[in-house]
Amino acid sequence: MAAAAPPPPPTPAPEAPIDVPRGSTTPMGYPLFARIRLASPSDVPHIHKLIHQMAVYERLTDLFSATESSLASTLFASPPFQSFTIFLLEVSAAPFPSDAHSSNHLYYPVVKTLNLDLPVHDPESHVFRTSGGGGATVAGFVLFFPNYSTFLAKPGFYIEDLFVRECYRRKGLGKMLLSEVAKQAVKMGYGRVEWVVLDWNVNAIKFYEEMGAKVMQEWRICRLTGDALQAYADA
Repeated sequence: MAAAAPPPPPTPAPEAPIDVPRGSTTPMGYPLFARIRLASPSDVPHIHKLIHQMAVYERLTDLFSATESSLASTLFASPPFQSFTIFLLEVSAAPFPSDAHSSNHLYYPVVKTLNLDLPVHDPESHVFRTSGGGGATVAGFVLFFPNYSTFLAKPGFYIEDLFVRECYRRKGLGKMLLSEVAKQAVKMGYGRVEWVVLDWNVNAIKFYEEMGAKVMQEWRICRLTGDALQAYADA
């Protein structure tokens, strides 16, 4: 799970600021409109690309075997928040329509406007452009699902992955994703949100600590997978 990385390569010289009509409430400078919404099966191609980029960043491509087909068959079998749930992060240079993707009553999209000092250069904007039109681009995601705390006697959410594409990092978008999971947990009366972070990822650790998260140094992950898992099935 990645939320921060070394500074990206230098970007091209800034373009002229976006013209804002007289009387408009849109901030001057370089506004970036961000939206978080529930992912749907049609988003699987973008989700697959994001997961692969995350595997590259975490130096774990040798463990990456997911396909669009396998993701589509496992991610959307249950209603949101009852099992695997994905919040998708989209960005756009233009405001999002107020009624876009709002038909699901379980979660209404959250929109935020960022007023940046410099424009974002996205070399993969054509790859991550959404099919709905309007110039929106997929910038990241968070995948989470319910777990349970016997000590609290309450369910919680476990975040499996949180990832923001490199050119959109250090702009508050990772915090925006994490905050939405926390807000949903509080809304549902859950007791906690938890996740793991690689010990070498000092930028991510600092990011989480600044948000108030406690990094549990005394806990280690134990995992059965692959041949080791199959050995129990064959025993």
